[in-house]
Amino acid sequence: MGGLVPLLSLLCCLTFLLQEAAPATFTITNSCDYTVWPGILSNAGAPPPSTTGFALPPGQSLAVTVASVWSGRIWGRTLCSTDSSGTFSCATADCGSGAAECSGRGAAPPATLAEFTLAGGTGGDDFYDVSLVDGFNVPMLVAPHAPAPAPANGSCQATGCPADVNRACPAELRVAAPPPAAAAAAVACRSACEAFAEAEYCCSGAYGSPAACAPTPYSRFFKAACPAAYSYAYDDATSTFTCAAAGGGYDVVFCPGTSRLKSGGNPEAAGLPPSNPTMEFSGDAGSSLVTSRNTVVALLMAIVSLTSMRWC
Repeated sequence: MGGLVPLLSLLCCLTFLLQEAAPATFTITNSCDYTVWPGILSNAGAPPPSTTGFALPPGQSLAVTVASVWSGRIWGRTLCSTDSSGTFSCATADCGSGAAECSGRGAAPPATLAEFTLAGGTGGDDFYDVSLVDGFNVPMLVAPHAPAPAPANGSCQATGCPADVNRACPAELRVAAPPPAAAAAAVACRSACEAFAEAEYCCSGAYGSPAACAPTPYSRFFKAACPAAYSYAYDDATSTFTCAAAGGGYDVVFCPGTSRLKSGGNPEAAGLPPSNPTMEFSGDAGSSLVTSRNTVVALLMAIVSLTSMRWC
């Protein structure tokens, strides 16, 4: 047993370190028929991700890593270009950094936002949502990398806004495409708060509490289009999702299909077409690496448990 004790101690410590150090992975996929430039912003105090912005051509995926305990948001920028001076900008959801990397800058509204608070190995739940509080620019879906079927209590569900809201956006909220596109084409749909800057729509001032700030006709428009997404600031009850064990991360898909979004209703019922009704998740090399790492951790834990945890 003399040689076994150090080995067991090493395995125990290695297991702990792997669990503690393992980052979370966002597998970001573009199922649109146009390029999307994802942007990523960490909340104050949260460590930065492996990248804060990049180009994602149609049909491509990229795995982005963040700390296991992390909070922040992900969004998609569209119609981006670099001018003659070398300054990069986007027609929708621009972060204003002048480059593809957002480097600590957030999205200018209107922007569809995926928001996350990851608990990591602390034993708590992850919280996540897709928000239209700042308006809409691109369809989006979020789904946990769940290693097993979703629990019966309804956690670890997919959420998002798979409908192309731009097609049905009210005229007073519509953001028109820049030239030379057709003048009638909408590239984004503003929130009523941004469009009118009134407290009733912004849930501010006298309306700055859940009791005082009720849904408006405009927030109901967004809710009818995407029932699982936030439509205004206090839309928590039907729009915040949790997952106790997301298997290391989440899928974030631009222009998703509707098959994974069981809780979100049917966007066609509101006269809004799904952005891509045939899209299915397929995973990628990034998620495979996470799965392999998790398998190693599980094996090490099993070895330690079967022998004796007292040696740790």
